[in-house]
Amino acid sequence: QVQLVESGGGLVQAGGSLRLSCAASGRTFSRLAMGWFRQAPGKEREFVASINWSGGSTYYADSVKGRFTISRDNAKNTVYLQMSSLKREDTAVYYCAADRVATMNRAVLDAWGQGTQVTVSS
Repeated sequence: QVQLVESGGGLVQAGGSLRLSCAASGRTFSRLAMGWFRQAPGKEREFVASINWSGGSTYYADSVKGRFTISRDNAKNTVYLQMSSLKREDTAVYYCAADRVATMNRAVLDAWGQGTQVTVSS
């Protein structure tokens, strides 16, 4: 079983950038797809981006396309989310997830991190 720990959240001004990291433990990391979700106050958790096991395929929510980039380093058991041109509406708790399906659309995913707060100020 894989365990996930996010880092890199914080406070940033609108228009700025931030990079989130998710470190995974467990030998199955390189065989799993990885993704990011977020949950804003009073809203449901939503998909942000995901990447398949090899890094060859990526998927993004329309709201972040062109601004966010997901990547992974299987040698370091880490997945990243580079966020640029941040907007106030990007403010949320960001969660790392792992799953056997790259599109991350199953009802129950294989693993979740505890989340990291991202706050974008105007």
